[in-house]
Amino acid sequence: MKPIRNFEEFIKENIVKKQTPDKSRAGFLISESKMSYNLMLELLEKMKVTEKNVNMFVKECYDTLMGLIRAKMLLDGYNASGFGAHEAEVAYMRNMGFSEQETQFADQMRFFRNGMLYYGTRLDKEYAEKVIEFTKKTYLKLKEMVK
Repeated sequence: MKPIRNFEEFIKENIVKKQTPDKSRAGFLISESKMSYNLMLELLEKMKVTEKNVNMFVKECYDTLMGLIRAKMLLDGYNASGFGAHEAEVAYMRNMGFSEQETQFADQMRFFRNGMLYYGTRLDKEYAEKVIEFTKKTYLKLKEMVK
């Protein structure tokens, strides 16, 4: 997997555009992410992570985090769209103060989620558990940033 580019490159390539902050859309994404996160926690209380449900948990974790990152971008006056938008959103984590390691892990989640959706990739339980722990930690940080 290639290293993730800097956010500013996505602006230069017009994948990310500067716009008026969109508080309404950001609020919707924050609300959706909160519901997804709480559902994930509820599911974890009721069932164990197994080889049968790992992809579901990884997708849910990714979507939860990306919703909050998109919300922060919208609040800051940025919008990503088109080919490379998801990578741009992950790259924005650096601008939000996340470490390189955290940004790279989120990019790995993006890569594997793409593999699940388009190539039928099955992930393993060990990876899903790492993703869930990363999501729990990262969600709390992101939630504070979008208040």
